[in-house]
Amino acid sequence: MSAPQILSTGRALPRRVVTNQELSQRVDTSDEWVFSRTGIHSRHFCQEEHGLDLAQRAARQALERAGLGPEDIGVCLVATFTPDFASPSDACLLQQRLGLLEDTVCFDLNAACAGFLYGLKTAHALLADAPRPYALLLGCEVISRVMDMDDRNTCVLFGDGAGAVVLRRREDAVWHTVCGSRGDGQSIWVHGLGQGRPLIHMDGKSVFRFAVEVVERSIQQLLQAEGCGIDGLDLVVCHQANARIIDHVAKKLKAREGLFYKNMDRYGNTSAASIPIALDELVEQGALRPGMRVLAVGFGGGLTWAGALFRWDC
Repeated sequence: MSAPQILSTGRALPRRVVTNQELSQRVDTSDEWVFSRTGIHSRHFCQEEHGLDLAQRAARQALERAGLGPEDIGVCLVATFTPDFASPSDACLLQQRLGLLEDTVCFDLNAACAGFLYGLKTAHALLADAPRPYALLLGCEVISRVMDMDDRNTCVLFGDGAGAVVLRRREDAVWHTVCGSRGDGQSIWVHGLGQGRPLIHMDGKSVFRFAVEVVERSIQQLLQAEGCGIDGLDLVVCHQANARIIDHVAKKLKAREGLFYKNMDRYGNTSAASIPIALDELVEQGALRPGMRVLAVGFGGGLTWAGALFRWDC
C-alpha cells in the first residue's frame, strides 16, 4: 500500500496580530473570557495581504526546504473556503505566481476545516497519474473577510494564515485514513454569492458536540487500523479550533499529558490552514523526528471530518 510522504513544510501569517484585548474594545468580551472558553489569546488578520500572498510565501518556503523547483511539481492543491476569487481558483493563480508547468493539476478544495486532510488524500491519489512525482498542498484561509466583527461568539475564534507541505508518493510506506461528511447547513455556515455579504455563522454548542464525537471516533478507527493504543502514538495534531474540544477528547481517551499539540493560543482557528501550520511549527521546534507515529484529525463545516495516521520521515 502506497502512502504520501511529507518532504517539507512551510507557513505564512499576516503581519497584523489581533489580541483579545483589542477585540474587547469593539465587543463585550475580555482576554479571560475568550481564553477560558477557547484557549485563544490572539490571532492574525490580513490587512494589506491577500490569501494568495500567504499561500505563495508558504509554498516557496516548503519548496526551498524540499530542495525542489517549480518544474518538479505535478499537483498543486489549495484547501480553502475563503479563496480570493470564486474563479479562478487560488491554486491556478498560485501556479502562475510560482511558475509551475502548465500541465500541473491545479484546483481548490473546500472541505472547510477538514480541508487539509481531504487534500492529503486527494493529492496522494492524483500523484498516481501525475506528470511529475511531487505535490504541493496548502491550507490557506482569510476568515477575517467573512467575519461579523460585532458578533462576539464568532469574531474571537478565527484567524488568517497559510500552511504548506510538499509531498511525494511512496510505495513502501503505510498510512491509514478516515473521511466523512454529514450534510448540515445549520451548525456552521457561510452564505454564498448573491445573498448579501457572506458572513460566518455558528451554533457553538452543536459544533462542540459534533467535534468531540467525530474526533474521538476517528482516532479510535485509526488506532484500530494501525493495531495500537493511544500510548502507541508519538503525537496527535488536531485541527486547532478550541482547546476545550482537544482537552475533552484527550481526557476521554486517557491520553498522556502533551500528546495532543495545541497552538490556537497564538493563531485562533485558521480552518484548513491549522494542521499544516502546526506541522511546520513542530518541525521548527525539532519535535517531529523520523519514525514518529503521528495522527492528524480535522473537522469542520459541511459537516466534514478526516484523519490520517502515518510515520513521520521528513
